[in-house]
Amino acid sequence: MLPDPVWPVVVLAVIQVADGALCLRPVRFIAECLRDVGWPRRYWWLMSPVKFAAAAGLTVGIWVPYLGVLTCAALVGYFVTAIAMHVRARDFGRNLFVNAAGMLVVCIATLVYSFVV
Repeated sequence: MLPDPVWPVVVLAVIQVADGALCLRPVRFIAECLRDVGWPRRYWWLMSPVKFAAAAGLTVGIWVPYLGVLTCAALVGYFVTAIAMHVRARDFGRNLFVNAAGMLVVCIATLVYSFVV
């Protein structure tokens, strides 16, 4: 299954690259978010490789059947987990509703629009 249209997948991949770059040395709002949900600092370094791998999977998935849909579905799972972490930490502010929930909507929309419809 290859994406059609491709542009939402490309946009999501670009977002993941930008997010990964912001996580290399977490900018203030990302560091605060990670602290607020209780993500151990010793694992912060994992954020960038995960996001860069997602961008790579989405990009290669434009030409490799099923890799794009698998990566997009994995991103949905990632952001569902992020939302659960915010809820568990009772962090009901901007990080939950704008960042995690907003990205979940973008990932679901990309999955449905480019791979299902």
